[in-house]
Amino acid sequence: MGEVNRRRFLERMTALTATAVATPATLGAISNAGSRFPGATGAGSRAVAGRPDELNLPPAGRPQPADLTELTLAEAARLLRDGDVGAVELVEAYLARIGRWDLRYQAFNTVVSQAALEAARTADRTRGRAPLTGVPLAIKDNYFTAGVRTTANSFIFEDFVPDFDATSWARLRDAGAILLGKTQMGPLATTAASTPTGERTTVNAWAPHHDNVSPGGSSSGSATAVAARMAASSTGTQTGGSITNPSNAQGLTGIKPTMGRVSLQGILPLTYTRDHPGPLARDAVDAALMLQIMAGPDPADPRSLGLPPVPDYLGAVREDDGALTHPERGGAVRIGVLPGFLDEPEPPEDPGPDPDPDVDRIGSSFPRRERTQAAYRREVATVEARRRMLATLEEMGAELVELDFPTHWETLTSFNFNNVRLPERSEIFLEHLRDDVRKFGVSLAPWINGLLLPAAEYVRGSRARLVLLREILDEVFGRCDLVTQTAPFPFDMVGLPLIGFPIGFETGSTGYPRPIGGMFGAEPYAEHHLLAVIAAYQRATDWHLRRPADPGELRPTEGDGGGPRGGADGSAGRDRSPGRYDLFYVMERGE
Repeated sequence: MGEVNRRRFLERMTALTATAVATPATLGAISNAGSRFPGATGAGSRAVAGRPDELNLPPAGRPQPADLTELTLAEAARLLRDGDVGAVELVEAYLARIGRWDLRYQAFNTVVSQAALEAARTADRTRGRAPLTGVPLAIKDNYFTAGVRTTANSFIFEDFVPDFDATSWARLRDAGAILLGKTQMGPLATTAASTPTGERTTVNAWAPHHDNVSPGGSSSGSATAVAARMAASSTGTQTGGSITNPSNAQGLTGIKPTMGRVSLQGILPLTYTRDHPGPLARDAVDAALMLQIMAGPDPADPRSLGLPPVPDYLGAVREDDGALTHPERGGAVRIGVLPGFLDEPEPPEDPGPDPDPDVDRIGSSFPRRERTQAAYRREVATVEARRRMLATLEEMGAELVELDFPTHWETLTSFNFNNVRLPERSEIFLEHLRDDVRKFGVSLAPWINGLLLPAAEYVRGSRARLVLLREILDEVFGRCDLVTQTAPFPFDMVGLPLIGFPIGFETGSTGYPRPIGGMFGAEPYAEHHLLAVIAAYQRATDWHLRRPADPGELRPTEGDGGGPRGGADGSAGRDRSPGRYDLFYVMERGE
């Protein structure tokens, strides 16, 4: 089946690229902030793949913790189903954490406390049998939520209240999930979470007093909400790393599925041929449960139609001695290791004197020399964690395969070819660009660049992406089943699945424990292979079980790059600016 799926996926991506050029009216373009996407039928509020009450939840793996917010998604779902915990009790526990800590974390931009409690009371009263009945989730603020503002953290949509749900959220809702709130994100999904004007907001849950520790990409609010135990799981979108990067940064397991596996209907678009919705969760079991519900065909999204049937993701993550045996081919799962994955970093050169803070783009209070040394210490720890991770998988029965890069990898994954995605986002927002470019705030640069990129370059880049996909399918997945990745964008470019997961911790960069993440890619429609291997790895390790300390327990010290932002217990608001992103930062490093 692997070869068949690879050929089929190459054909689909070829057609998808052609569609993006030929028929932009079908791409979910937005004519005004309050309209439906053209062609939307409202089916997003009703579409559910299969019967959500038929899912077989995994068995409980440990005793019930005293703090209900410590429960994983699967644990909470089982306890709710068995009547051992009430939905109101669980929702109140999460709302209490949000009320106490979110002024510091700033993971949410909207919290719907009363609606969540009412939904919980209904769940307790009706005792629904759907798998997520009563489980509180956080939803990224570019997913349509009927009757609740969906702003994409932008001026353009600051007053937009959709009248239907995104298909993937509708499926979670129909499976019984309760909306706690919408999570902070990068403006229009272009960078880590900030205000539309670029003031940084969401912090990393593991280093809430450190302005210099990134919370991840544009789904950073979703990641912080889960890592800080303010939601059981969350949703994100990935165009250039914004599921896997926040997961790696905050000790979570996040999966970006194959292009089309989860419907994009009702999600504010960024790039038609690269947008991937998916879950950010505490472990592979929770990610499998979320994806099992979110995935499936949707008549309102042609990208999701005609794919192989959705696999049994929950079955893939069940405890099984054969987890590292390839389910179709037989034999050991082959993990490809690309060049550079285990290379030691070069010691940094002296970066020279610090710039004037007024011209330091990121507005960091952390001296440049210290930032450079901290980054080097983290890189050293990351390489060591990767070695341990591969050794563990090999001991468990995986086969490690040393690979070379595909033939034209360096050229085809270069900045220039990656940047050809920009005209797609500009085309969708043309009316807003004509109306008032100030509405784009700090995220303006990519849209302007997209307008200026010649059509010939876009077409050339689109062809190059198909060459890259063909080389990956032939030269990488002809020799292995999963492959190591150090950056998400090559697989984002070509629509292949990725998973980010915790593989260790280091303290050298901040003085506090900070997660180190790994990332694996797979061939088309092989999310179940990724989930099976990572679930097995997590049964053999405990990195995914670790939780960050509350902000009040992490007292910042003078010169640590952070500094207090509020009251003594860490729960008050900020008393100084955490810095800003500007147009250049977004252009150089944004999603």
